[in-house]
Amino acid sequence: MTKAARFAAFFIAIVAGPVEKLSTFLRLARHHREVTFGLLALAIFLSPLYLNAQADCLACHGDKSMQDASGNSISVDGDKFHASIHGSLQCSNCHADIKEYPHPDDVAKVDCKSCHAEEASKLANSVHSSSKEHPCTSCHGNAHEIFPKTDARSAVYPLNVPKTCGQCHSDGAMATKKGLPSVYTHYMDSIHGFALSKEGLLVAANCQSCHGSHGILSHKDPASPTYKANIPKTCGTCHAKINDDYQAGAHGHAVASGNLKAPVCTDCHTAHAILQPTESEFRMQSTPICGSCHKEKLSTYRDTFHSQLGSLGGYVETARCWDCHGAHEIYPASDPRSPINKANLVKTCGRCHAGANLSFVQYQPHANAHDRHLNPALYYVRLFMNLLLASVLTFFLIHTILWLIRSRFDQVRRKSANGGKDA
Repeated sequence: MTKAARFAAFFIAIVAGPVEKLSTFLRLARHHREVTFGLLALAIFLSPLYLNAQADCLACHGDKSMQDASGNSISVDGDKFHASIHGSLQCSNCHADIKEYPHPDDVAKVDCKSCHAEEASKLANSVHSSSKEHPCTSCHGNAHEIFPKTDARSAVYPLNVPKTCGQCHSDGAMATKKGLPSVYTHYMDSIHGFALSKEGLLVAANCQSCHGSHGILSHKDPASPTYKANIPKTCGTCHAKINDDYQAGAHGHAVASGNLKAPVCTDCHTAHAILQPTESEFRMQSTPICGSCHKEKLSTYRDTFHSQLGSLGGYVETARCWDCHGAHEIYPASDPRSPINKANLVKTCGRCHAGANLSFVQYQPHANAHDRHLNPALYYVRLFMNLLLASVLTFFLIHTILWLIRSRFDQVRRKSANGGKDA
């Protein structure tokens, strides 16, 4: 690098650096007067051009009522533009086809990928690849008023992301046209939506946390973070301990081995309408959720005191599946770590039933009265009771029919004894 080039680089650093380095610059300037004066002259010459490039455009486009031939607004708020992330650019950096004034009415559309190539590449392979229906401004807002994602004014600031996505993924024209489910309202009513909108927790999961930003893929794509096999990892970015428990359990092992019929987070908690697990609504629906896979166990549970108490009285304190089996770290009954292992039953039942002992835990929570080999005593008792009930009902049915016949016979006989007249 030449002496002049090194000095030019130092000059740029000095201009952009702290004021206290000015003395160093002046000291060097005395030894390189020609280069110094040349750079100063260049800076003085270019500064008005840079400033005028925006000022000249805003002379017309600063008018709030300015519209194009189609009636679309083409006005620019100068104050917001200067404060935006693009405020340091010249208009021609984006509107590259405009070389002079007056410019043609029809100008080329701005190509964002000329600067944002990586984001454009991801977008091209995403579900939002149709630029006509999903231009950059759909999410980021007015191109002249785009702020960093860390700025509360930004459309992609964490608190604003649900509303931005909800413009399409809610009840509206785009949702109707594309057949998109209305998920915005479900999310806002969920535990994540409440934490974000009511509590203002920026760490609460929003749309981008799970789906990504530019490279959003279909949930059917194995590379998508919302693909079923990837969901535990996606949720685990926030719920790390729960993910560890899940991965160690029977469900996690099944999914890891390629069994996509095994449940993941969204099968039990749903994707958008996620409730607080301690809420009564979630507890009341948790048993049918487990029963959607474990149908046989659900049918036997419904015959038990636990289920009938909950169904008749709506008691949320009644034992549900996860109270006994665990919620995430679920193991087979044969595993010593399982809460329903024989060695752990007294402790498990004792959580609700103080004083539970070995005799108490002989209770069968999934006893099947229809299985003679598994529960012979219950099977025969049920059979006896059903036969007894059938016999009693049959006896009284026959008795009632005979009583009616006898009553009718007596009525006819009395008529005959009175000469055809009633007594």
